[in-house]
Amino acid sequence: MNEPLRPETLALDALIEQTVAQAQDPSAGGDAESMLFLGTRHHAFPTTVIKDPVLEPVDKLVWMVIMLGVQETGGNTAFPGYDAIGNMANVASRSTIARSIAILRVTRWLTHCRRVRMRSGRFRGNVYALHDEPLPLADACHLDADYLTFLQKATGHSHSRVRAVARGVLRSMDEDIALGRNILAPEHPIERRLQLIVAPSPGHRRRFFAFTGNVVRQLRRALVTDQQPDDRHDQNSNLVKNDRVRNSNSGGSSSCSYINKKTTTTTTAVTKFELGGVKDPTLVYPKRLGDNQRGIADRYLATVPPVQRQPILDELEGRFLAEKKGMKPIYDEIRFLNSLCRLAKQGKFEPNLGLKVRQRREGHEAGSQRTPAAAGVSAPAQSDHQREQRLAVSRASLISIRECLGTYKRLLPAADCDTSKMPTE
Repeated sequence: MNEPLRPETLALDALIEQTVAQAQDPSAGGDAESMLFLGTRHHAFPTTVIKDPVLEPVDKLVWMVIMLGVQETGGNTAFPGYDAIGNMANVASRSTIARSIAILRVTRWLTHCRRVRMRSGRFRGNVYALHDEPLPLADACHLDADYLTFLQKATGHSHSRVRAVARGVLRSMDEDIALGRNILAPEHPIERRLQLIVAPSPGHRRRFFAFTGNVVRQLRRALVTDQQPDDRHDQNSNLVKNDRVRNSNSGGSSSCSYINKKTTTTTTAVTKFELGGVKDPTLVYPKRLGDNQRGIADRYLATVPPVQRQPILDELEGRFLAEKKGMKPIYDEIRFLNSLCRLAKQGKFEPNLGLKVRQRREGHEAGSQRTPAAAGVSAPAQSDHQREQRLAVSRASLISIRECLGTYKRLLPAADCDTSKMPTE
């Protein structure tokens, strides 16, 4: 596990589990789509969402409409449909609403917490959480097991603004990692409040939660000067597709608010590793790391030479195994991985606990290569001549064994001593 999470997040997690349990109750009936809000109940909207330098006006308006639905129902309600949001916000384009919901999830104003299924496995709906300020990365990864996956897919979104914002979040993570920071470390409340202070000049931007100051400037500049002419085309061309995806989910899931039409992304952030050639083995991660942690580990490992990446993962796995023998537990896996990467960049990393992990993995791989039959590979067929040679050698060996035991001449007639007349069995 990571560093201790905020009490607010732990309380929200407990409320989510209770909501899921209630939704799975067959006697509950009704819609299983749920929306939770954790924070002070505001009669007015938090100024944080107004000050957000990355969200466009329509994104802020969609957040406010969702918030109104939460306030009017006491904090636990079905996620409003696209028609309801559009009517209240006076936004005619469902594609625009889908884009805004995707951006709210990318920037961690909105969290997709759970997919609710009945005990029979039938899908019933989703549980979301709305926040009065963007969640820290550690909290978002805890509540949303698919956050890093969603974030990576958003870099291939059909709308250019969603792509830019998602890449900005990833680029901010890479900038923090390059400075040696633990991006999952808990943030002090005062530090988070300082991020809301207005910058001293229009050209200068402070950090704003998920975004570094440099990324905020880039996104602001793109928002003001780079109005993509193909955005309207993207919205119109994907309107029917987005409607069809949303109609399959009665609650308008934000996880369905994007259609990834590309199999690769154009982001400059390093997310996968090239180990020097196609013949090199892929990286083997400790099973203890979850999907979000692996996505973050990728970004730390990208800062070290390729030859060092697998040894670092082996050292991490060796440290996990050492806990079972009494060594002090690791509560923040990414922080430990960061320290190993920092040593590797300084030329001070020397594998220790990872040596046995590597030997065991290489021994397993070698054993797999020595037993092709176990992997479903059949032996090559033999010709008749090869089969006769093999049988002749077997007969000669059988005669020699019997002679050594002194039983051959007693058990067989003299005429049968001719080896050419020996049975083939």
